[in-house]
Amino acid sequence: MKITKVTLAAVLALTVAFTSCKPKDADIEKAVQAKETTGITVSVKDGVATLTGEVADNAAKAKAVELAKAEKGVKDVVNNLTVPAPVAVTPPPASMTTPMDAGAMQKVSDGLKDIKGITVDFAGDKAVISGEVTSANRMKIMQILAAAKVKSDVSKLMDKK
Repeated sequence: MKITKVTLAAVLALTVAFTSCKPKDADIEKAVQAKETTGITVSVKDGVATLTGEVADNAAKAKAVELAKAEKGVKDVVNNLTVPAPVAVTPPPASMTTPMDAGAMQKVSDGLKDIKGITVDFAGDKAVISGEVTSANRMKIMQILAAAKVKSDVSKLMDKK
């Protein structure tokens, strides 16, 4: 009987010793969370750490997993971290932002000054031509615009009859 009690006490002492040496999930969770950056949430169950949240890039994602794996008591890491998609910044079309330079405007104005019956307005990056012209003068206008390498709107240009 005495041996049974001693054996039972030894088994009980060993069980307590082994279970008390193993880190508890809550302790592991606190330790891993303390290492991680803002935006990462850590939960631990049976020694498996689950990381959730959003990180800046793939390097931060890998670093978070590495930190979690290094913690005592972590058996495995479930990586549920996300990286935001890059934001594509497209500049507005040049036609909306770039006005025609003064040299091109001068070139168009000088070329068209001898053609009677037309007016030239500059809107953004376009030369808007209006008025009445002969077909020969229309050809001349188109050549001047092409030589100046400018966009143009000649929809208000009418042919003389």
